Amino acid sequence: MPADCSTNITANAALNGVAVGVTTAGVIDVIDSRWEIVTAGDVCYEQPMAERVTGWLRRLASGSRLVLLGDPGRTYLPTDGLRECARYHVPTSRELEDRELRDGVIWEVLPL
Repeated sequence: MPADCSTNITANAALNGVAVGVTTAGVIDVIDSRWEIVTAGDVCYEQPMAERVTGWLRRLASGSRLVLLGDPGRTYLPTDGLRECARYHVPTSRELEDRELRDGVIWEVLPL
């Protein structure tokens, strides 16, 4: 994660009055008992990545953590084991996407 990302996460948390821990280390496949909430976003764009990350997220959810996955409808999003929590219409541009509006969906990842 680039340094400016961790700065932005910390600033956003401060604006919202919450405390977060930020790491720039790779954490996929790590399971830390201190984690209460785990979030991931837009990681299902490529099959190997989607399979690896969703498997890890399911293992995390099995440990009674809240695990949330944000996805704009990528091809490799699993079709089961998710519960929709929220949906947002997000403007985008044709330079980035194949349309000008996407649905950003927040899913709760259910345990194995």
